[in-house]
Amino acid sequence: MNIKYDSNGLIPAIIQDASTKNVLMLGYMNEDAYNKTLETKKVTFFSRSKQRLWTKGEESGNFLNLIDIKNDCDNDTLLIQVKPEGPTCHKGTDTCWGEENESNFGFFSTLEHVIADRIKNKDISNSYVASLFSKGINKIAQKVGEESIETVIEAMDNNDELFLYESSDLLFHYLMLLQAKGFTLKDIENELKNRHK
Repeated sequence: MNIKYDSNGLIPAIIQDASTKNVLMLGYMNEDAYNKTLETKKVTFFSRSKQRLWTKGEESGNFLNLIDIKNDCDNDTLLIQVKPEGPTCHKGTDTCWGEENESNFGFFSTLEHVIADRIKNKDISNSYVASLFSKGINKIAQKVGEESIETVIEAMDNNDELFLYESSDLLFHYLMLLQAKGFTLKDIENELKNRHK
């Protein structure tokens, strides 16, 4: 790999969880740190404050296990994908930005949070979600069944707009059913990962 170290012999290394794709931290490597990382499969940095190599987790046990290393288009920044053992930040958080290292499904995760909030607030006069939840799990499951049938019907037709509309209804109601059963998309992700093995 062609690596362009800076005038101090360092290159920034962005650390990303290989599974969740969350950025965990930023560190710096010199050539020795890079080579040691490849050799040990534990991410090693060059500490600018201590002026020495340090393997993340050497004191805490919170190692960053190497999965992959990529160089950017200018060869002057590394993206290192890892499987972390425990929190990454020295302050005890999952990331150095104080975020939890959870799977993020983009807008679907936002929608899960909105559904959870509507369930918690229980304002059935202003919320379809709260209103449906107030009727119990049988009604939620029935709604998923109805939306499934409507999606199948539209799949056999040629109207893509209606198919996407019904598919969206199905997914929305399925997210509600998951929460009614005490689950989230993360649980589905874990199940599918286990099957993939």
